Amino acid sequence: MIVRTWHGCVPVRLAEGFASHLQNTGVEHSQGTPGNLGAYVRRETQGEWEHFFLATYWEDLEAIKAFAGEQFQIAVTYPDDEQFELLSDPYVFQHHVQTVTPI
Repeated sequence: MIVRTWHGCVPVRLAEGFASHLQNTGVEHSQGTPGNLGAYVRRETQGEWEHFFLATYWEDLEAIKAFAGEQFQIAVTYPDDEQFELLSDPYVFQHHVQTVTPI
C-alpha cells in the first residue's frame, strides 16, 4: 500500500470554507478514483493559519497516477483553491507502508 501525503494552509478566517472545499475536491476526487483505499484530513491551527494535512491511501502507483497524472509527485490543486488564499506545498510524498494502524 502507498500513502500519499499533502499539506497546505489557509488563513483561519477561511478555514471552515476550505475544509468543505477540500472535502468536495481532493477527498472526493481521490476516493472516487479506482485503487483508492481511503482519505483522511487532519487540521492544526498555528497562529493565524489553519494547516490541512491530507493522507490518501492507494493500492499501487498506477492508481495514484490515475488520480494525479504522470507527474504524480506534484500536488493536485483545483481552480477554486485561490479563493481560500491557499498556500499549497507544491510537492507530495508517497510512502510504501505495510499496514495502517489508528493511534
